[in-house]
Amino acid sequence: MRATNVGKVLGAFGLLLLLSSPFTLFVTSGSLVASGLKAGVGLLLLGAYFATNYKQFGQFASRKSSFFFASTVLTALVVLGGLVAVNYIAFKKNKRWDLTKEKIYTLAPQTTATLAGLTDKVRAIGFIPPTHTYYGMLEELFQRYHTEAPEKFEYTFKDPRRSPDLAAKYQLKDGQTTVVLVRGEGASESHTTLNTLSELELTNALIKLSAVGTQKVYFVTGHGEWPLEKGQASPTDPGATLSELIQQLRQEGYSPETLNLAGMPDVPKDASLVVIAGARAPFVKPEVEALQRYLAAGGRMLYFADAGLEDGLDALLAEYGVQVDDGIAADAQFNSGNPYVVLSPFYSEHEIGKPLRQRNLNVELPTPRSLSALRGGVAPGVKVEPVVLTSQYGWVETKPEENAMPSDGEKTGQLTLVVAATRDTKDAQDKRFDEARLVVVGDSELLLDPNWGHEPNRNLVMNSLGWASNQVAKITFRPPDRETSTLELDEATMDGIRFVSTDLLPLSLLGMGLAIWLARRNK
Repeated sequence: MRATNVGKVLGAFGLLLLLSSPFTLFVTSGSLVASGLKAGVGLLLLGAYFATNYKQFGQFASRKSSFFFASTVLTALVVLGGLVAVNYIAFKKNKRWDLTKEKIYTLAPQTTATLAGLTDKVRAIGFIPPTHTYYGMLEELFQRYHTEAPEKFEYTFKDPRRSPDLAAKYQLKDGQTTVVLVRGEGASESHTTLNTLSELELTNALIKLSAVGTQKVYFVTGHGEWPLEKGQASPTDPGATLSELIQQLRQEGYSPETLNLAGMPDVPKDASLVVIAGARAPFVKPEVEALQRYLAAGGRMLYFADAGLEDGLDALLAEYGVQVDDGIAADAQFNSGNPYVVLSPFYSEHEIGKPLRQRNLNVELPTPRSLSALRGGVAPGVKVEPVVLTSQYGWVETKPEENAMPSDGEKTGQLTLVVAATRDTKDAQDKRFDEARLVVVGDSELLLDPNWGHEPNRNLVMNSLGWASNQVAKITFRPPDRETSTLELDEATMDGIRFVSTDLLPLSLLGMGLAIWLARRNK
């Protein structure tokens, strides 16, 4: 190739480098050194072009040469303008796609529903310094909430050490890093503080802050029910408590308490829900009657049975059309390797299971009991609907210690594991609500701490509480405990990636194109 042609190629590269140096400084890397280096190299290459083509300068006066020169410069400017326009539109639109396996950058349905249901503006104050490890993660989380509900969710950051008065106002410890959610102003202001920085905690705090009144949930005790706190667990089975459930209830605005019905004429008036979980000893007649009066007046109750347990509440359940079958429900095909640990993706159309059915999630019930619908002896106005069922390969094993196969006389086919019953109580005397609601679950072990991490189980239980307490917003799918698989990049690395991908690489391709075009033009 002749020196003049080489000079033209170098000149094209030089022109590109010189014109794009402001782009490098203000848009991509922000590095003055990189920008200056590009401009310097560009000038050198242009100098090479002028040195090798100075004899042809006079030809530029001709009409044809001027036309090609002008068209080349115009083409370069149009291409550069197009690049700037594309980057500007991409910056303004800021369209994002969540390609992570666990969708860690997508808000959970419970979060979007909670934000949509906010009646007042909520301000999130992140008491965390910019140098903190989780500052970027929290800012990104705040931004997603703000994008979802820009009119209802605002956020700001405060360095706890530089804002001691504000930290003292919200009773934070010296240097404590946390998030405070604030609703209202002045005397009507209320706030709550997060325990950990995550979507689950932030959404639960929003629910708690937005709760008009605290829902009091009474857990009946006195019959060997599962203990609520870790300190009450049996030494031989330390995991057999409901402490994780209790924590989740508090996070969602419920107020759980224990209730011993012995010696009490009635269930307390402030009860939003009554829960019976794994009772092992029979209820006495006055206790049963108190529960019957409670439900007949429009009360709401969740009842969890378990294998081998008899608690004397058969007559109460029968009033609501439910019978707890003897034996253990098993499934020959949908199980976790043990036919008595039933997996079920089979949900009815009832709203409790709808969020799980939409995601095709399996609940896992260890040693559950099946439930039968009763026709006779049911209280007036009662309606019973199944919620969760086994597959068609289910059966009721009456002798699980002897075999794990269906035998003659045992109930077979698709069994019901969870039911929801309602009763019209509009005309009841001293009614609590217009409708009594009862959810019966054939397994109480799914409430225990070791099983609470199974997200479908957790959502099934919490949706049952939400439905029974008539809180539609709490029938949803909650933010899962997602495993993150992100790549942490510091700012310098990001600048380098941005410089190469949006500056160096496009310009190199453009320069190569120009060089090829010039080489062919000069043949």
